[in-house]
Amino acid sequence: LRELPAGVEGLHFHVLCESRPHHLHLALEAVERHFGRFLDRIAWLNMGGGHLMTHADYDCDELIRILRGFKARHPRLRLILEPGSAFTWRTGFLVSTVEDIVENGGIRTAMLDVSFACHMPDCLEMPYKPAIVGAHEPAAGEMRWRMGGNSCLAGDYAGDWAFDRSLRGHDPLYDGQDHDVQRRGPSRDRHRAARRPGRDRPRIRLRGFPRPDVLIRIKLTNRL
Repeated sequence: LRELPAGVEGLHFHVLCESRPHHLHLALEAVERHFGRFLDRIAWLNMGGGHLMTHADYDCDELIRILRGFKARHPRLRLILEPGSAFTWRTGFLVSTVEDIVENGGIRTAMLDVSFACHMPDCLEMPYKPAIVGAHEPAAGEMRWRMGGNSCLAGDYAGDWAFDRSLRGHDPLYDGQDHDVQRRGPSRDRHRAARRPGRDRPRIRLRGFPRPDVLIRIKLTNRL
């Protein structure tokens, strides 16, 4: 590309996925190497998504340093980031129930009242394997379980796991957007958002469990 097409005011790249600042640094080096001659002619640069800023291992100070350095080299540019899943990382849970237990070819499947394809598509598309509290990777000879979704799709399942005890019909499962599934007591599927005065973090309160209410804090991320 020798010249930008008429009317182009900015450039957009999307090459990261759940990445750290070092990966953005490498991407910006490539942008400057291949497209640097255009950076003083455009108004904005969109760095796409994939910046997992709320992960415990993410170095936000390093991110700020990289962005400030790039901005110093290209002061006319407006810099845009699309953190995406960083804003929903570990922010809530999907409550589901084991509706039935089926066995086919020696594989036991717990059929849920939710769907991986519809409610947790990243578990199929990435794919992620949800962690389950009270379960572990099955060893040789252990009873294996799969979780089956309630859609008509043959691939609407995830697994395998071994449990500390056998699952039963109507056992509740506690699915999280952080790809965790936690086993709890019976649920009446009631929930509500709660925020106490003076707190800077909203909270989700899940009710109807035999144990005290389970409180899940939504972590707010400061903008750069």
